[in-house]
Amino acid sequence: MTTETTDRQKEIIEVSLQIIAESGIQGLTIKNIAKKVGFTESAIYRHYENKIQILIAILDFFSENSIRFFSNELQKNSTSISKIENLYLTHFKSFASTPSLVAVIFSEEIFRNETILVDKVHGIMKNTLLSLTSIIETGQRNNEIRSDIQPITLCTIIMGALRMFVKQWQMSKNSFDLVSKGAEFIQSVKMLVAMKND
Repeated sequence: MTTETTDRQKEIIEVSLQIIAESGIQGLTIKNIAKKVGFTESAIYRHYENKIQILIAILDFFSENSIRFFSNELQKNSTSISKIENLYLTHFKSFASTPSLVAVIFSEEIFRNETILVDKVHGIMKNTLLSLTSIIETGQRNNEIRSDIQPITLCTIIMGALRMFVKQWQMSKNSFDLVSKGAEFIQSVKMLVAMKND
C-alpha cells in the first residue's frame, strides 16, 4: 500500500478478503469483520473509517503487486511473448492463492456509486494497459508479435481474454485449476498474437 500498513491493518485486510470469499462484497461489514477478527467495532474504526477504506486498501495492495509484476517483466531480457505468458501466469497464481481478489478487482459494477473505488480500478486498468502496450510495441518492432493490429487493440484482446477466463473460473466456483488450465489457455492467446511465419 502507499503508506506503511500496520500488522493490525494487514489482519483486517486478510479477514475482509476471507469474508468476501465466503459471502461476497455484500457480506463485508464492519460488524462482520469485528466478529471474525475477535475485537470490537470501535477497534476496527481506529484503523479504517469504513468499509470503503478497507476496499481501497485491498485495491492498493493488488495495484502495487501488479505494478511490481509488470516492472519485473519489463526489465527482463526475454521475448515479448514470454513476458505476456509470464504476466498471465503470475496473475493466475495470484488469483488462485487469493480467490476473493477476483470479487474485488472485477466488481466495478458494484462500485459504480463509489467514485473513489471506480477511480482506483480505472487506475489499475490504465497502468496495466500502458505496461502491456509497451511490451506489445516492443514485440512488434522485433517481429515477434503481429503488426497488422494496433497495439492498443491487441492489449484489449489480451486483457479481455484474461478477464473472461478468470471470471469463468470464479463463476464456476473455482471448479478447475486456474493455473494449469490457464497455462493451456495462454498457448491459444500466444497463437493469436504471435507473428505468423509463412
